[in-house]
Amino acid sequence: MTAEQLISFARGAPSLDIIDVAGLKAAAARAFDADPAGITAYGTSVGYQPLRKWIADKHNVSPDQVIVTNGSLQADAFLFNHLVRAGDDVIVEKPTYDRTLLSLQNLGAKVHQVTLQPDGIDVEELRGLLESGVRPRLAHIIPNYQNPAGITLSAEKRRVLLELAAQYEFVIFEDDPYVDIRFRGEALPSMLSMDTSGLVVHASSFTKTVCPGVRVGYLVGPAALIDAIAKKATNLYISPGMVSEAIVHQFAISGDIERSVQTVSTALGERARVLAESIRKHIPGATFTEPDGGYFLWVDLPEDVDVNKLFPAAMKKGVAVVKGTDFLIDGGRHSVRLAYSAVTVDQIDEGVRRLAAAIDEVRA
Repeated sequence: MTAEQLISFARGAPSLDIIDVAGLKAAAARAFDADPAGITAYGTSVGYQPLRKWIADKHNVSPDQVIVTNGSLQADAFLFNHLVRAGDDVIVEKPTYDRTLLSLQNLGAKVHQVTLQPDGIDVEELRGLLESGVRPRLAHIIPNYQNPAGITLSAEKRRVLLELAAQYEFVIFEDDPYVDIRFRGEALPSMLSMDTSGLVVHASSFTKTVCPGVRVGYLVGPAALIDAIAKKATNLYISPGMVSEAIVHQFAISGDIERSVQTVSTALGERARVLAESIRKHIPGATFTEPDGGYFLWVDLPEDVDVNKLFPAAMKKGVAVVKGTDFLIDGGRHSVRLAYSAVTVDQIDEGVRRLAAAIDEVRA
C-alpha cells in the first residue's frame, strides 16, 4: 500500500466489498415486477406500506406506529422538530453522535451531556440532574454499540431509564441503527419492547444492514405521535423514496437481509479485533473499550496528545480520524473515534502505524 493512499478511519460506512450489490440488483428487479404501480407513484408520507408492515412485525407493533423516512437522520430530525422547542432541556450521552449534538443545539435546546460508562449512560448522574430540577423533553440514547464510544447499555440500565422516564415524564429516544451488527455477547431487549407506558420512540435504519445509498430509516412510537410527524412529512416532501423502500422490502422478505447482516457482522468483527490488536501494539498508553458490535472504537490517548494537533499531522501521514471534541460540548481533547467499517483488514495495521507516527510527532 502506497503512503499517499489515504486510510480512513473517519467514515461510519461499510466498504463496498461487504455490500450485497448482486442481491440488491435482484431485489430491485423483483420490486419493479411485483409492484410497478406502487413504486413509481408518489406513495404516502408514512412510507412504502409493505415495508412499513414488515418493520411493524419485526418490532411487534401495529403499522400505525411506524413511519419510514429517508434515512434515520431524517427520522431524528422529524422527532426533534416535533418535540423540542428553544430552551427545552434535553439529555444526551457524553460523548454522543456529533450530528445529534448539532441538531439539538441548532433548535436552541439546553443540552445536558451525561457521562457514558462502560455499561452505558450513568443513570445515577442522570437521577441527580432530575432531582436537581432538570425536566427534559427527551433523553437521546444510542443503546447498542454507541456512536462514537462503541458502548452497549446494560439490561439493568435499560430498566432504570424506563423507570426514570415514567417518574419524570420524558421521552426516551432510542436511536438504534447498529443493533444488528453484533460480533459477540447476547442481544438485549430494546427499551421499545420493554416499554409499557408509551414513553419510548425508537429509530433505526437499513444503512448499516443493507447499504447507505438506499437512505431508508424509520421511527416507531405512539400512533398519535407518528401521525403528527406524518402530516409534517406530507408538507415537506409528499412521500419518501418509494423505489428504494420497495427494494429494501424485497431484500428483507427474501431473507437476503439476514445474509447481509451475517456478512457485515463477520467482516466488522474481524476488523474490530485487528484494530484493537494494532492499537495495543503500536500506541502504548492508549485506552479503549473493545466494542461487541457496530462500527466504532473510541480511543483515549495520553494526556500530552492534543487531537487538534494530531488531526493535521495524521492527515499528512495519510490516515484520517475524527476528533473526540466533535462529540462533546466540552472535553475530548485527547480522544479520537476510529471507524473500522470502511477499512479492509490489510489496511488497519498500516493505518494504526501511521497514526502512531503522527502521535510521536505531536508529542515531540
